[in-house]
Amino acid sequence: MRALLGVVLLVPLLAVPVPVAALDSDRSTEVVEGVWPLAPEPEVVRGFEPPAGPYAPGHRGVDLAGVAGQPVLAALPGTVGFAGSIGGKPVVTVLHGGRRTTYEPVVATVSRGQQVAAGEVLGRLTVLDGHCFPAACLHWGLLEGETYLDPLTLVDAGPVRLLPLWRDDPRPTRTPWTPPLEQWRRPLDWLA
Repeated sequence: MRALLGVVLLVPLLAVPVPVAALDSDRSTEVVEGVWPLAPEPEVVRGFEPPAGPYAPGHRGVDLAGVAGQPVLAALPGTVGFAGSIGGKPVVTVLHGGRRTTYEPVVATVSRGQQVAAGEVLGRLTVLDGHCFPAACLHWGLLEGETYLDPLTLVDAGPVRLLPLWRDDPRPTRTPWTPPLEQWRRPLDWLA
């Protein structure tokens, strides 16, 4: 009798619709922080390749396909820290507390010290000073202090990170594999 009563009470509860956000609470807490600096959402021509050290080779930002004269938008709200030329290339830098975003080659329509909102026009994309010549592309960078970060993380488009299927289970510790020494010994190693 109790089982029948339980089924009768449970069936109406199963028929009540539950919002998707309530089922997927992890996704509802994710917040996309910034906006794309080009609209519509551009193609990533070259991704972020962090340098191993401050003077090591790498790609310290991403290249986004654009069109000459296209408006370049601030990815985050902040203050224009620089709008001018560096080494003959037009650059705009926006400060966001301890972080800064960089945009090049961009002919600025903003000035140093100006407050900008996310999505506000910073300037226009140019072709002649870009490293995608003859095509137009925006080099978009993100720095925190002196550390280069992937700017695609601001628009939730950074690298895909695979999570383990069972996150709650502890990961078993494994001892490193070593080959049997005698089998892999080179012929003249016994002389040393």
